[in-house]
Amino acid sequence: MKAKRAIIWTLALVVGAVLGSLGIGGLDRFMDFVAAAYTRAFQFVAVPTVALAILTAMASLGEGKKMGRVFARTLGYTVFTSFVAALVGLGLYLLVKPGELSADVIASVSDAAKGTVSRLAETPDTIYGHILNAIPNNLVNPFLTGNVLPIVIISAGIGIAIAILGRTSENVRLLHRAINGLQEIFFGLIKGLIWALPVGIVAFAAQLAAQMSAGVVVGSIGKYVLVVLAGNLIQFFVILPLICYLRGVNGYRVMREMTPALLMALFTKSSAATLPVTIATAEKNMKAKPWIARFILPLCCTINMNGCAAFILVTSLFVMQNSPDCGIVLTLPTMLVWCVVAVVCAIGNAGVPMGCYFLTLSLMAGIGGNLMILGVILPIYTIIDMIETAENVWSDCCICSIVDKSTPEAEA
Repeated sequence: MKAKRAIIWTLALVVGAVLGSLGIGGLDRFMDFVAAAYTRAFQFVAVPTVALAILTAMASLGEGKKMGRVFARTLGYTVFTSFVAALVGLGLYLLVKPGELSADVIASVSDAAKGTVSRLAETPDTIYGHILNAIPNNLVNPFLTGNVLPIVIISAGIGIAIAILGRTSENVRLLHRAINGLQEIFFGLIKGLIWALPVGIVAFAAQLAAQMSAGVVVGSIGKYVLVVLAGNLIQFFVILPLICYLRGVNGYRVMREMTPALLMALFTKSSAATLPVTIATAEKNMKAKPWIARFILPLCCTINMNGCAAFILVTSLFVMQNSPDCGIVLTLPTMLVWCVVAVVCAIGNAGVPMGCYFLTLSLMAGIGGNLMILGVILPIYTIIDMIETAENVWSDCCICSIVDKSTPEAEA
């Protein structure tokens, strides 16, 4: 069954790549439509899945010690892997040494990119503002905007209340059972979307092939791109499997079993949109305990951003290097401080397409950096975002697998 599925996915990738490379305008627009429709379908189930998964996990456990241990392990691995990703990026930056951009390259930024950067820079955010945005002040708004971290906080709070009140209230216990039933309905929808995944792969692959055939100029920032992509690939294929191995988990087996989620992340460029597939695949293929998967994966989708931490650090250093007027001298201690800043900012970053780019731009606007450098990066960010998102989801899967293995059945 797994071999048949792998063959179907491979054929879907090939067919999509061929269709996208034909350069037929009407076909490209149709593939864009299919890809957008498929992504919207997953976005439809993503927010309820996050809320219901966290809510039911917290409500079912009831005993704080169990959840506390799982949360502590998850947070510990999240911070550790994010720091490692940032340090790998820093090491490559010091090794490769991306140079300063010429005035001609900066002046060549397209009007569309300039408009995007200028619009986003109008509302620069601070680290404090970033943290405050994660604290919900409205019950409905986070669900309307798809802001995952406030949804996690709200769901966890309601789940804990159900766990406590359910011991004495029959009405609360009935509510708990109703929520469990609603969750099963959404997981049924997710199974249907996973069954149709080859259709989405064809559309996404065609979309990517069409974008690449249009041409992407990276010569002027080749060393910067090398640092970002090499850092992501080292974290993906070396660091995370090594961490799994040291904790008694076969990382490459987990990678193979979580392929549907990794493919979905690669093409949608959204950890949040991928989450339903990630949870369902972890339970079905990886055989993770449902309460572990449904608590850890939504949490990691919000706070575990290895690729984002590396991107924020490397891009911030690159912008500051090309912004003499901002007054920041890039000594090693300064770079290490920015390593901490990058990890803190990555935690809680929205798991949506271009979330890391928006956050980095906001940080650079706050220190007076040359934002046109980000305009130079913008045309190729689609490729970077794909790989970053796949790395983020892959890191989530590794943490889930490690914590699941280290959590005895007795605790479940």
